[in-house]
Amino acid sequence: MNELLRCTDCPRLAGFLADVRSRRPDYHARPVLPFGDPQARLLIVGLAPGMHGANRTGRPFTGDYAGILLYETLHTFGFGSLPESVAADDDLRLIDCRITNAVKCLPPENKPEPAEIRTCNRYLAAELQAAPEVRVILALGLVAHKAVLMALGLKQSALGFGHGARHTLPPHEFAPSGSRGRILIDSYHCSRYNTQTRRLTSANFQDVFRKVRDELDAG
Repeated sequence: MNELLRCTDCPRLAGFLADVRSRRPDYHARPVLPFGDPQARLLIVGLAPGMHGANRTGRPFTGDYAGILLYETLHTFGFGSLPESVAADDDLRLIDCRITNAVKCLPPENKPEPAEIRTCNRYLAAELQAAPEVRVILALGLVAHKAVLMALGLKQSALGFGHGARHTLPPHEFAPSGSRGRILIDSYHCSRYNTQTRRLTSANFQDVFRKVRDELDAG
């Protein structure tokens, strides 16, 4: 993980973060590490840190609008000890759940370029390889969905994205021993735009988490 914190492999992102650090020295403004239970069976994959959220606090989905619905829902389904995440040093603990991003650094306008997604994918691949306990992967948005496929060496056309879609992933050398294979579940991203336009509501986000919980309970 120390390697990730020092990563400057994407010149545009590294330059942008350096500029943010100079303007906002109180911000984390570095690659954001995963957060949660290291032995979790659920891995949630988002897009990238938000300017005034994870980029500020150093914890995924913490301190901005995008995390409100996510952490509230995690608490409802028993994955979080508190219904909100406000700072990296608060008392929140995740239970059987870990959160990461497809791209670990803040991208300008929240839009990573394809080459940056590919460059950063080695970190997600390493996370999956180091976590054989992961049974369910929840992809928040199309970019996260594609990043998971890339990290597992699958073709982008292999599995289509759709809110609430459930995909059985093919066996992989670092999948849980004796398992039926990992499950990938898709959801719209819990961004301000998606929630304010009602594309993603609390009800249909909870429907996704019911599927997640059912998979874990069955396993």
